[in-house]
Amino acid sequence: MKDIKNINLNPEEQQWLEGARHMGREAGRVLKGYFRRRDLNIEDKGSAYDIVTEADKASEQFIIDYLHRHFPGHAILSEESGDDHRQARCQWVIDPLDGTVNYSAGLATYCVSIGLKVDGETRLGYVYAPTLDEEFFAIKGQGAYGPYGRLQAKSTTALDHAVVSTGFPYDKATNPDNNLDRVAQVMPRVRGLRRLGSAAMDLCYVAAGWLDGYWELNLKEWDACAGELIAQEAGAVVMRYREDHGICILAACPGIAEALAALVV
Repeated sequence: MKDIKNINLNPEEQQWLEGARHMGREAGRVLKGYFRRRDLNIEDKGSAYDIVTEADKASEQFIIDYLHRHFPGHAILSEESGDDHRQARCQWVIDPLDGTVNYSAGLATYCVSIGLKVDGETRLGYVYAPTLDEEFFAIKGQGAYGPYGRLQAKSTTALDHAVVSTGFPYDKATNPDNNLDRVAQVMPRVRGLRRLGSAAMDLCYVAAGWLDGYWELNLKEWDACAGELIAQEAGAVVMRYREDHGICILAACPGIAEALAALVV
């Protein structure tokens, strides 16, 4: 990871990024401490598909405690605790464990996702995948960075050369608008279709050029906030394309964005 001190940030941005990096990596250590434990406590949040573990809660508590100490005037929106409804210029948007189903199954594709909105605009995105020890970040207007330096979306121009990913909403068993129709449209037309199970990592992988595109329905702000900025700053085309089914997002390298959107939007 490129030293963040070598990036041209103002003192406030430097403080934000250093804070996000500390929170992400330390919360990642918390998650690794619970990972693949057979006695991991798992609860559902209304369905068998939407779950929370004791690791989610421990990771979130660490982050919230840190924010209260170091950024006491900032608001917080976090997956497990919700919105603190504080009126503030700055709001941290936290997913303490993105990819909980993967994590609960012992799969390594999970991460901590931390975004910062200033006056309603996302200015910072930070994502850390603990087991893989990969971190990604972006500051608005300053580019995106990952494990090997500055990130750049791929230059793929043909859909049949593309590897793309997607996900499925938690209400997939009861709502027929569950993305299966889009999968049927995309699958025959791409080189490969993957399902990583972490929206934040999907977006970062598009930013890194490891995926050519990604789309998903019915996300929440904490799923998308950080990764969306990272993908944008890496030159990917990113769009939120519906308002009636949570956050519906598409991110793709510019050369296939239009063709992929024609199939899924």
